[in-house]
Amino acid sequence: MKRIILILTIISVFLGCKNNKKDNGKLNVVTTTTMITDLVKNIGDTLVNIEGLMGSGVDPHLYKASEGDVTKLSNADVIFYNGLHLEGKLVEVFEKMKNKKTVAISNVLNKSTLIGSDYFASNYDPHIWFDIDYWKQAAEYVMKVLSEELPELKETFEINGNAYLNKLDALKQNVLAQINSLPKDQRILVTAHDAFNYFGKSFNFEVVGLQGLSTATEAGVQDVQNLAKFIIEKKVKAIFVESSVPKRTIEALQAAVKSKGHNVAIGGTLYSDALGNAGTIEGTYLGMYEYNVNTIVNALK
Repeated sequence: MKRIILILTIISVFLGCKNNKKDNGKLNVVTTTTMITDLVKNIGDTLVNIEGLMGSGVDPHLYKASEGDVTKLSNADVIFYNGLHLEGKLVEVFEKMKNKKTVAISNVLNKSTLIGSDYFASNYDPHIWFDIDYWKQAAEYVMKVLSEELPELKETFEINGNAYLNKLDALKQNVLAQINSLPKDQRILVTAHDAFNYFGKSFNFEVVGLQGLSTATEAGVQDVQNLAKFIIEKKVKAIFVESSVPKRTIEALQAAVKSKGHNVAIGGTLYSDALGNAGTIEGTYLGMYEYNVNTIVNALK
């Protein structure tokens, strides 16, 4: 609590004495998750200054703003974030920034189409990037916001955005072709937490997470035992670790299955709430998605 009060106080001081302007004609943009950072870079390219708060392997559910983050946010002209309480511990910070343009990319989506949850603060599953069609809507929204902020660059933003939309269309076709090689009765995805429900909805997978929608919730012994029983009944070949979640929970699940006289492999590590390292294929949204699908399909065949 003291940490939150300190950060909010610092924000108040910054906002009280500073009315930030565009730096050398470039928009100063701050993004939260690595997925959003990658999205804005594809559309803004070098025409805007982009600073991401979170890096590879960072869990947005548990992320807390540092004093350095406050400086970045205070210098921003536009802040893009996911919304739907994904960045739960940053909500108070964003609410304090009334004179900043804060954009939740999930606001563009029709809430009636989202996956509901009785156990998450927003009552919706926030992992919207795993629906490629949703991510296309998010790209169009980012394109619109940047064009409104820098109308003289609207044509360039639209060229960049439309090129990225074409890449997302190609991604969906490639992913679908790969998934179609996996029999429907083998499309059961067991992971560390419930990050892949939109993926499951898009591609007809049954998705089961050991933890809930937020990694802030802990899996209990009974959760592990119940899921072990499910894995045995469904003859699931492999379960998956997530890059932003400690692997001990999945290892405990594997051990529980083994204790019942069965074996299940750990099929690999999936990228869920964060992309891979910058400079790698998995460090981009497109590369992350294809990597995940290849890992899932190859392990479950």
